[in-house]
Amino acid sequence: MMSDTREQVQKVIKSISNEFAIAGEFVEGLEIDSGHINNTYLAVYEESNGKRSKYILQRINEFVFKDPLQVVKNVEAVTRHINWKVLRVKQDLGGQTLNIYPARGGRSYAFGEGGGVWRCYNFIEGCKTYDVVENTRQAYQAAKAFGSFQDLVSDMPLEEVVETIPDFHNTPKRYARLMEMVSTDPRGRLKDIESEIRFIEQREILCKQLLELVEQGELPVRVTHNDTKLNNVMMDAETDEAVCVIDLDTVMPGLSLYDFGDLVRTATSPVEEDEKDLDKVEMRMSMFEALAEGYLDGCDCLTPLEIEHLVTGGKLMTLEVGIRFLTDYLEGDVYFKTEYAEHNLVRARTQLKLVECIEENEEEMNKFVSRVAKAKH
Repeated sequence: MMSDTREQVQKVIKSISNEFAIAGEFVEGLEIDSGHINNTYLAVYEESNGKRSKYILQRINEFVFKDPLQVVKNVEAVTRHINWKVLRVKQDLGGQTLNIYPARGGRSYAFGEGGGVWRCYNFIEGCKTYDVVENTRQAYQAAKAFGSFQDLVSDMPLEEVVETIPDFHNTPKRYARLMEMVSTDPRGRLKDIESEIRFIEQREILCKQLLELVEQGELPVRVTHNDTKLNNVMMDAETDEAVCVIDLDTVMPGLSLYDFGDLVRTATSPVEEDEKDLDKVEMRMSMFEALAEGYLDGCDCLTPLEIEHLVTGGKLMTLEVGIRFLTDYLEGDVYFKTEYAEHNLVRARTQLKLVECIEENEEEMNKFVSRVAKAKH
């Protein structure tokens, strides 16, 4: 006999999945513990001939995305553009995206009984994702997939996507918000993070660096993924070949350096982002080299200045996410899912330690990027 909680989850999954044009009868469903933001479920259906198929269901987080329908429109626009180019032009697995499965009536989304906007994706068999990169092949493949993604949308007009989270990677505003929380200390947690605040204050100039180049017309604004964590690339379970870029909710105008930077943040350290032992946090040069080679192999559209600032992107994105975790900790954990009282503080500390590690290796990292870029031309 299923527990009340499991029975309730099954009921929700069945109710939502039946809103989509899925052939067959509902068999079972389960919740997938993935990511900090959206609720994700797997639904299994069986057709009359006995064939079983799986589907991914996701409710868009309305707290994070104030206009969920615009998120859907962005995803539709990007997947349509990419899949057309993959099929007609590039004919390469790397850079693909999931396909949106239609709801009944032809829409690409459905409303749940309890509210919310839901979408359904095809489930790709034989693939897996990694929270921590295990080898340089995985790092290279993930970076090449995101580089290919950037290359595939490089000719996509900015007006075809809308900024669904205003100032998502506006680091100066993230910094200002943190300082606001420092001044008010709404949860009385400031006393535990004085050294972390000093560390961030010493890097205020870094927060402004890339946006100042944009304002000067030096760096191009592009359609970007904006959440290039390793676990947002599905890889073939047997070969570790990148198959599919996923989680397109944050696709909107941005900088390529944000995307590459988040790869550096999530793939160069050997531990997860909530590791409590900071001695285990490091910037593995071998992983960075694989990322740089993979991204540059997948993406031919970068300008010389973008290439020159790839390492800056890694340092900035790591600092920014540390700022976000710390801000959420001070606010009372209202944005990211947490499992214990100091979860966001632990996450912030791992990010800031990684910033230190990047700074220690920055010169060598820049030299490697320069060598790879020159070898491609």
